[in-house]
Amino acid sequence: MNERRAAAEPGRAIVLASWASNVIFAVTAVPVAAGVDALDGVAVGVALTLFLVALGVWSYAFVIAVGRSARGDDVVVGSLFLMQGPAPARVRWHLFGSFAVCLAITAGTAVGDPFGVLVPMLPLGLVGLWGARHGVFPARRDAASRR
Repeated sequence: MNERRAAAEPGRAIVLASWASNVIFAVTAVPVAAGVDALDGVAVGVALTLFLVALGVWSYAFVIAVGRSARGDDVVVGSLFLMQGPAPARVRWHLFGSFAVCLAITAGTAVGDPFGVLVPMLPLGLVGLWGARHGVFPARRDAASRR
C-alpha cells in the first residue's frame, strides 16, 4: 500500500532528486572536512555543479510559475517556495527534511569545503519547482473577474 501511495504522489522525481543531491554532496564534502585533502578539488567541483544545477532549477521553477500566473493562477512566493496551502504532508516533510539535512551537511563541512555553502540552494529550489509544477493556487482576482 505504501509503495502505491509513494508512486502516486506528484513530483516523486523532484523529491528523489533532492535526497540524491544530499548524498552526492555528503560523499564529497564530509571526507574533505575530515581531512582527506585528495578530494578537495572534487568537493569544490561537486559543490559548484550542484549550485549551477540549482540556478537552472530556480529559473525553470520561475518560468513555470510565471506561466501559471499568466493562465490565471495567483502564484505567490509563500505558496511556491514555502508550500503553503494544500500539499501532501509526506512531500512537504521530504522536501523540507532534505533541505534541513543539506543545511546540516553544510554547517558541518563549511570549514573544509567553503563552496558547500552554495549547495542548499538546490533543495530549496526543488521545493519551488514542486510548488510550481504541482502546487494548488487560487485563481487571480483580475482573471476570475474576466471569466
